[in-house]
Amino acid sequence: MMSLAGKKIVLGVSGGIAAYKTPELVRRLRDRGADVRVAMTEAAKAFITPLSLQAVSGYPVSDSLLDPAAEAAMGHIELGKWADLVILAPATADLIARVAAGMANDLVSTICLATPSPVAVVPAMNQQMYRAAATQHKSGRHCRPRSAGLGPGQRQPGLRRCWPGAGCWTR
Repeated sequence: MMSLAGKKIVLGVSGGIAAYKTPELVRRLRDRGADVRVAMTEAAKAFITPLSLQAVSGYPVSDSLLDPAAEAAMGHIELGKWADLVILAPATADLIARVAAGMANDLVSTICLATPSPVAVVPAMNQQMYRAAATQHKSGRHCRPRSAGLGPGQRQPGLRRCWPGAGCWTR
């Protein structure tokens, strides 16, 4: 098991059903010594509550680009600078497309633009959506030069192949 002692990770959660698995991901990252802060899109809150992620991360969850308290200190830029790694999990087709296009219309996509650190993209979608030309063009290494994609069939710690074309977290 790889140690993540002292590593600072921002977990960007988007609005897919796989979001319900993010508390377990946070717990596993923390068990390996990582300091984890969570940012989530508005759509993610339909699947998992900020309070649940706050409980497992030990930090308040950032969920709004327009939060006056956080933005007084330029919260999106601070989170981007703070991170050694940004993980987008689950990364919906929508989030992947927005990040690839350089859009900054929510906190998670803005953090991706503001960070000098690597961004790991963990796609979570139907196999047809994943195989679509637009998704393939924009996912993983195509998102930006310092991105790493974890696509179907790629075995990474904590991931398994659920059905052809979709990665999901193990239980």
